[in-house]
Amino acid sequence: MSTMAKLIDHLVSMTIRTNPQIEHAMELTGTVVMAAKRAQVWDALNDAAVLQACIPGCEEVVNESDTVRRARVMIKLGPVRARFNGTLTLSEVVAPERCLMSFEGSGGAAGMASGRSQVELIEEGGQTRVTYTVHASVGGKLGQIGGRLLDASARQLADQFFAALQAHLAPSAEVASVADKALGPVEPPPSLSEPSAASSASSVSSASIQAPTGPPSALRVVSGSPARAAPAAPAELSPLAAEFPRLFWFAMGVVSTGFGVWLGSRLFVS
Repeated sequence: MSTMAKLIDHLVSMTIRTNPQIEHAMELTGTVVMAAKRAQVWDALNDAAVLQACIPGCEEVVNESDTVRRARVMIKLGPVRARFNGTLTLSEVVAPERCLMSFEGSGGAAGMASGRSQVELIEEGGQTRVTYTVHASVGGKLGQIGGRLLDASARQLADQFFAALQAHLAPSAEVASVADKALGPVEPPPSLSEPSAASSASSVSSASIQAPTGPPSALRVVSGSPARAAPAAPAELSPLAAEFPRLFWFAMGVVSTGFGVWLGSRLFVS
């Protein structure tokens, strides 16, 4: 715990010892639109497992009867962190429209809380508008935190609860919406039996552009792929052209031999 948190906790403890009866009155109102039908929202708000999963810090919710529930919640408000054990009682129930809830809980040395809440569900097409009003009284260390911090923390807890409830009621719709935004519209694949116009035009264009001006045998077009010019085969030489170097050097040898004989006869014969 930081030095500032220790100092605040010490001042709160001293204030409680000086005036342990100080309490803070709190009023909270809000409206939330849930993407689900009213019957679904009503059933979720009366399901112990759903409440335990959606209430921030909730450790346990037990249905003692149709109108009485017992809960254990770990709450942290400012420097105060405590485990509250409380009871929630339903009255004036008009399912699935509205009900009145009375609650009281104790967190030991951290303080206590009690109050009443009116909840009303209004169906709007395929959605449900949930309107709630809370009147509560908080005492002990929690009552000394301060009105603004306590009200802001209560509002944050309510927002977290309804966000978790919305995710529970419509998880598939949220996943589908995210997938549509990420992937975009899906186009059907082209038919395998009919080549597309773009690919046909591309093949024709490639063949017409790469056609050489030489003989037709120098071009080989493969269906379904860009045309490529086949390498020209080496020209075959005739037998006479192949023997030309040998004949040339033979003739040069004969000429040189005859020239040598003639030169010798002129120099050495008197």
